[in-house]
Amino acid sequence: MPKTLLLALLLSTVTAAPALAQALPPPTPLPGDSAEDARLKQLFYDSDEASLKRNPIQAIFRGDLRYADRLGDPLSDAAIAAERAAGEDDLRRLKTIDRAKLTNVDQIAYDVFRNQTEIGLRGLSPDIVALTIVRPIDHFYGFQVFYPDFASGIGGAPFKTLADYENNLKRNVEYARILDEAIVRFRQGMASGVVQPKLVVRNMIAQFDNLLNEGVDASTFAGPLKKFPAGITPADQARLRTAYAAQIRDVIIPAERRMRDFLGNTYLAKARDSVGLSGMPGGDKLYAYLIEQNTTLPLKAEDVHQLGLSEVARILREMETQRQKVGFKGTLPEFFTFLRTDKRFQPTSAEQLREGYFAIGKRIDQRVREQFSLIPKTPLEIRAVPAFKEKTEAGGSYQGGTPDGSRPGVFYYNTYDLPSRYMWEMETLFLHEAVPGHHFQISLAQENTALPAFMRFGGNTAYAEGWGLYAETLWPELGMETDPYQRMGGLNDEMLRAMRLVVDTGIHAKGWTRDQAIDYMLANSPMARTDATAEVERYIAIPGQALAYKIGQLTISRTKAKAKAALGARFDPRAFHAEVLDTGALPMPVLEKKIDDWIARTRAGQK
Repeated sequence: MPKTLLLALLLSTVTAAPALAQALPPPTPLPGDSAEDARLKQLFYDSDEASLKRNPIQAIFRGDLRYADRLGDPLSDAAIAAERAAGEDDLRRLKTIDRAKLTNVDQIAYDVFRNQTEIGLRGLSPDIVALTIVRPIDHFYGFQVFYPDFASGIGGAPFKTLADYENNLKRNVEYARILDEAIVRFRQGMASGVVQPKLVVRNMIAQFDNLLNEGVDASTFAGPLKKFPAGITPADQARLRTAYAAQIRDVIIPAERRMRDFLGNTYLAKARDSVGLSGMPGGDKLYAYLIEQNTTLPLKAEDVHQLGLSEVARILREMETQRQKVGFKGTLPEFFTFLRTDKRFQPTSAEQLREGYFAIGKRIDQRVREQFSLIPKTPLEIRAVPAFKEKTEAGGSYQGGTPDGSRPGVFYYNTYDLPSRYMWEMETLFLHEAVPGHHFQISLAQENTALPAFMRFGGNTAYAEGWGLYAETLWPELGMETDPYQRMGGLNDEMLRAMRLVVDTGIHAKGWTRDQAIDYMLANSPMARTDATAEVERYIAIPGQALAYKIGQLTISRTKAKAKAALGARFDPRAFHAEVLDTGALPMPVLEKKIDDWIARTRAGQK
């Protein structure tokens, strides 16, 4: 729940989803399970079943189509109360289970479930909800960003049967309803003084303009009509074309226009000039919660800020070394300018980017088994970001695939403002988003049927993004960044995550302005102004999320260093990586304890 509580649960950019088209079966005992293990697994199963019914999009992403004709009601008071009551009941049942009688794996699951539920409940407390639900969408986590792609025919929603097409028509109606309900929530925030920054509002207006400018025939919502699956008769195809066109014209476009007009004509004037949470009533309390929610650690904003400053200084020293390696005669800031402006680093076509990423993937595949014993079965696809949202998207992102192979994992690369998509950043971006980054981390978790559903398909940002950034640090072992310019790309990406610690806390705890944050990022890295602007506006929209990357990576790297020191010649990176990856996304305290236990077992000669 990084920002808008229930909405953010639905709109995760790295959502994993096995297309099983059915509910998961009830838990069955494994060899060695005790009665307490059985009770714990039943709790997990019951909690998951209830959650899927409350949150139908989660079920659809997982391929469970029992509730595929609806989107849920994430903005209602009843939905929030139901989530809170479910969490309280889950914790009550958990406390009746004797953790000491559980298997090692189930003890980890117990700890993860407790950690996630406790943090989630704090986010559902009335004082936090009052600061979030009245800002129901933004330009990063918003239904206008997520849902059109979801319903486009190439997103998360299935379009394999006639029922899939009919269900989508019903969901589209609910999309329009949710936009209208968001207007009601925005009005409540206007009354309480808890509003979005003007910057966020203007970005949302631009997104709605893009959607409205598509018209009916070229609408993203008409995407499923481009190619029908076998089995849908010509008569049904004709009927669906008519129904979809009428719905886009009479339901979807009017709802999007109502939201766009409300934002432009009413809400913008009431939005705040400040960009940080510190400029919003209750913002300090909300930011303190968001730091823990995103990092899984109770960190103070000032401590995070100082950690960021120290990491920025360290990485600057390494960048200076690369400047000297290539023989550049100017200063480091001048080297940054050279990297941003020299034509040799700028792709001349989207196809050049595509071919480059395919080549990088092939090179990594040749070495990856030297570091990993666990390799996902889920295939990986490489695609460009859809045009309607490329302006506000990151340079690269990942969407999870399915363990049965019916939908691949997808690495998205951005071709907006093509000259700013520097080729020196391609290798590190692929390491993070694709292999061995998010594609490995998400796919391996969801393919592991021995895990409870919340560990297969859920997670936390510190682990997921911390792993992605940690994957970038494996460039020497995987034969990447042998060219000093590509190494600068790796340092630039690491610098980005270090600067996030400084800038996110600067914006939300120290009153930094948008331009101050952009200038800081440009002064300390060779990133393009386009990227720096998109990054800063992302931090403004979703406070705290950007802190998780570096905090998670530092935790994983620290546990690896501890294991190397303790095990010496017995340290095997393949075993370490399996230990980190084979139980899904763990909160940082749980991960550290798991690695400590693994070190102890390895030293004792145990498996």
